[in-house]
Amino acid sequence: MAEYKILVVDDEPGIRMGTHRILQNFKVDYPFMDEHIEFKVLEASTGEEGIEIIDREKPDIILLDNKLPGIQGVEVLEYVKQKLYDIVVVMITSYASLELAVKATRDGAYDFIPKPFTPQELRASIENITKQLFLKRMTQKMNKEGKQIRFQFLSVLSHELKAPLNAIEGYLRMMNDQQLGTDINAYKEMIDRSLERVNGMRSLIMDLLDLTKIESGRPVQHIQSVDITHIALLSLDTMRPYAIQKDVDLYLNTKEKVFMDADPNEIEIIFNNLISNAVKYNKNGGRVDVFIKSTSKNIVLKVSDSGIGMTDEEKGKLFHDFVRIKNPKTRNITGSGLGLSIMKKIVDMYHGEIDVQSVPDQGSTFSVIFPLN
Repeated sequence: MAEYKILVVDDEPGIRMGTHRILQNFKVDYPFMDEHIEFKVLEASTGEEGIEIIDREKPDIILLDNKLPGIQGVEVLEYVKQKLYDIVVVMITSYASLELAVKATRDGAYDFIPKPFTPQELRASIENITKQLFLKRMTQKMNKEGKQIRFQFLSVLSHELKAPLNAIEGYLRMMNDQQLGTDINAYKEMIDRSLERVNGMRSLIMDLLDLTKIESGRPVQHIQSVDITHIALLSLDTMRPYAIQKDVDLYLNTKEKVFMDADPNEIEIIFNNLISNAVKYNKNGGRVDVFIKSTSKNIVLKVSDSGIGMTDEEKGKLFHDFVRIKNPKTRNITGSGLGLSIMKKIVDMYHGEIDVQSVPDQGSTFSVIFPLN
């Protein structure tokens, strides 16, 4: 439940009391809202009192009479405009003052309600205002977050792609100038390093594409009955060359088939992230164990490693966009900082949970729990 504050500024007690009574149990609900909105009604009998409440309470909606003792309603309207408050102002006025109400709408008021009004007229007006205000704020939030995420994308791309491109260019120029002679074998280390850099850039681009698809609001999913064990095996096979380079052994400790209704690509993304991190942050000669367990209530995917582990403070930083754990042990480990945040977003789409257990210098265990219902 959300709550909007409505301030009624009117010198007629009957108008204030009537508005309070009409809206006290009124709720606005609509398909695009996650929760219904209720209203808290505040009252002021003068413009001066209204301004005090505006500054203190920051109401969402003001029902404002123009003819008031002391300063007039249009002056209160002007005050709200000057302060740049995110408040919708609606003039309530008698039929005799409709011309003034129309002028007020041109000066910044959202609308006007002639009085006397019926409960149905007031509720209909408030419902319309609430929906418009809700959509306006959602749009502002999305625009703000959109600019932030675009800035983060550009920052990551410029930083993470510039370094490997410079390195590859340097190796190619050395080969072009034949600095180590004409034997191609002399350049094997440069070629291997260049290929490693290319793989890193490809992984970053794929992570960005995955994040963009998920953040689009309604990612296209192809839900079907999938064998989780088979997908885990595919991910292990994909990561095995990298594990061999790191001298890390991979083990799948579940042989039986475990089925779940899911998008196979999303489950593969989860396994790829968990297993690649378990290898990446492991020790030479370490091991990675993958477990899959099915119960009457849930399916649990568990990936354990014998790696460098994490402190509780470092665990608290996981699952945020572009966040990587930085310490002396991870100084030479590259990554986009997107893998776990993407995985978390996918798990959330299935109403799942992630549990992380970790001990520094002993290893980490990531468990993903999917409810079967």
